[in-house]
This record gives sequence, C-alpha cells and structure tokens, in this order.
Amino acid sequence: MRGVSTQVQIIVVSVNYRTTPIELREKLSFRQDELEEAMRVFQQQQGVVENVILSTCNRTEVYAVLESAAVGLYSLKQFLADWFSVSIDAFRNHLMIYENDEAIEHLLRVSAGVDSMVIGETQILGQVRYSFLCGQSIGTTGTVFNQLFKEAITFSKKAHAETNIGENTVSISYAAVQLLKQAVGDLSELEVIVLGAGEMGELTLKNLKGNGLQKVTIVNRTFSTAKEMATKYGVQAKPIEELQQALATSTIVISSTAAREPVIELDCIQEVMKNRQESPLYLVDIAVPRDIDASVSEIPAVYLYDIDDIQKIIDANLVEREKIAKEIEAKIEQQVILFNEWLATLQVVPVINALQEKGVQIQQKTLESMYNKMPGLTEREKKVLQKHTQSIVNQLMRDPIREVKELAFMINNKEKINAFEKTFGIEQDVEVNQEKAMAAKLAKERLHR
Repeated sequence: MRGVSTQVQIIVVSVNYRTTPIELREKLSFRQDELEEAMRVFQQQQGVVENVILSTCNRTEVYAVLESAAVGLYSLKQFLADWFSVSIDAFRNHLMIYENDEAIEHLLRVSAGVDSMVIGETQILGQVRYSFLCGQSIGTTGTVFNQLFKEAITFSKKAHAETNIGENTVSISYAAVQLLKQAVGDLSELEVIVLGAGEMGELTLKNLKGNGLQKVTIVNRTFSTAKEMATKYGVQAKPIEELQQALATSTIVISSTAAREPVIELDCIQEVMKNRQESPLYLVDIAVPRDIDASVSEIPAVYLYDIDDIQKIIDANLVEREKIAKEIEAKIEQQVILFNEWLATLQVVPVINALQEKGVQIQQKTLESMYNKMPGLTEREKKVLQKHTQSIVNQLMRDPIREVKELAFMINNKEKINAFEKTFGIEQDVEVNQEKAMAAKLAKERLHR
C-alpha cells in the first residue's frame, strides 16, 4: 500500500559520491563532534519538525520531517549554505532529493549498505545509528523518526544476518592497499605511514598487516592514541610533530584523519622530496575533507590518490554482492509498505485515545452508580463487576477502533474521520488530546534547547 495519504512530509537531501566530486563533498562534510550542534541549529529552521544528520567520507545527508516540503526544503538548503559558508548555487545541482516513500527507501538502502560505494559494508550502519542516537538524545527526533530509524537499524541488522553480503566485502581501506599493490608491486619491504588512528586508520592497519607489511608507523595528533594502537598491532608510533621526519624514509602514506584542513601541505612534500633523490612517494588520501593538499601531485615522483580513485578498485569486486543487494532491495520495498501503514495510523491516534477514554469514563460512572445502589458489595464483588464491565467496553470498542484504523488508509479521509468523531461525540476530546500532544512536544523541545 505505497503512497498512502498522510500529513507527514519526510525528506532527505543528499550530497554523495555518486553526484558530487570530492572537492565539493569535503566542503559539505560535518565533523562527528559537531553533529549535535548542527542538528540543534537546523531544528530551529522554519518548517522543521524532526531531523537527523548523517555525515561520512562518502556522503552528507540531512533527514527531516517537515511541515511543508517547499518551505522546509528551502530552509534546509539555506542551513547548509550558512553552516559551510558556501552559496546554494555551489551545490544546488549536486543535491539528490528524496521525498516520502523514496526518502524512507533511501534510509533503508543506506543503513543496509546497498547504497554505499562499497556495497554491503557494515560501517555505515554504525554511523546511521550514531547519528540517530545523537538526534534522539538532544530531542531533534520525535514520533516519526524514532520509529523510522529504529525500523531501519533493525531491518539492516536482519538483512546482514540473513545474507552474506558483508562477507569478503572490499572496504575502502582494503581497496587502498590493492591500489598500491597495482601501482607499486610488492609492498612487504616498504616503509608505510598510517596517518590517523581512528576507525578508518585501524582498518587500514589491519589490511596492511594482512598483506605482510611490518614496517608500519602510526602518526596521530593525539600521540597516546597512536601508541595504544601501535602496541595492539606491534608497529611503531610517532607524534604528528615528527611526520615530516618520518616522510623522509617512507615510501607510502595512507591518510584518514578527521582534520578540516590539509595535514600534509605542499611545502612539506617539497622539502621532503629534496633529499629523496627521486625516490617515489605514494600518497593515498581516503579522508573527506582531504588530508593532503591536491597540488602535491604536481611534484615529480609524487603519486597522489584520493577516495574517488579507489572507486575503480571497488568496481571490480561487485558482481556477487550486487546479486545479494537485489535480494535486500526486494525486502526494502516491503519494509516501506509496513512503515507507511504505521505512519497512516498516526493521524487517528488522538481519535482512538479519545474513544478509549470515553469508554473508561462511561464504565467508571456506571460502576459508581452500581456501588451507590448496592452499598453492601464486598471488595471481591466490586472487582468482578469492574472486570466484566471492562470486558463489555473492550468488546464494544473493538469494531469502532478497527473502523477508524481503516479510515487512516483512505485517500482524502479527513471528512470521514470528522464524521466518526461526531458519531461518537468525541470531537472536543480529540482536540484536547492533540493539544496535549503538542504541549508535550513543545516542552520537550524547550528542554533540549
């Protein structure tokens, strides 16, 4: 039952590796430590009801529940322009925009790893979960996204468990090593610097060790983190201040820090190459924003590769995982239908609550009348009456509740729902429930500001 009519507008705006060159992606990339503040700021924009921001080396995406798609989409573009100090025209033509069903489907594809540069990779699920939990903790998610993201995470875990899409996956760090093997040949005796001791740095180190490399040095801005990882994998560690010294004797650098500006500048490599006697230096930059000044590629004997170059390696190992991805895609379509069915019932929740509350009120008044007319009732007899009157109310409510849930799925159902409310005399109760829900939402928003 795709495309059911609801008042909720879900939208995703994506800047990703498919449509956007790295030069622009790095300008529109959020650091992990600024995600919460970015979500708070975007939540204050006109028309925004809920939001979650996802930012990885291959994509920056804003997920939003909007009062109006047109107004909210403008606010979203303006937010990105203001946050990154770029004009909307700079990225307008690179945006991929998904609405409602397509937005739900996109989140499911992303979290399951079938929209990744590396099909089937599992790292993205952790990143989706992190962004969602950030939004939930600061109050930028609500009824819709709390349900949607939980369903997406659960669905993706199940999809990975039921298929082998994650097995033998070509990760970005693995592809970086394969690229170097194609360019250089035997790597086993070469000195390698891994710049950055985060998750990607550790994955790179594992792939290097798996290929028999022993002469590896980890360089990181926080030296204690580099030392800890070096001890774990039996390699060397050096502080960032000794990077240029380490470059003098190394053949390969694989860099993946979270820095906003280049860590390796042009003048640094120029100085290093003066004393290398044309010995080649291979630089692989898998960070977004990039860690290495792109102009270093103009220096003789310096070979620079970035994350977009790695795509060619990844493309060669797709066939089997694409077959499995199609199986997951079919399950995604069914999951979209299930979420839409849940979403459609949201508009009648206040009606159901009001109906149930009226039933409880009638029961209580009836019981009070019975107790007054039969003052000698024992506690046991009162409990029996309470139980049986509750059973009568529940049975009477069952069909009307089923009926109003079915109304939720009908196109242009507002008049029919209003007629249902009048039939049961609950119009004012529904309004009260809606006002209470709105007051609770506003109170929650104030708490998290």
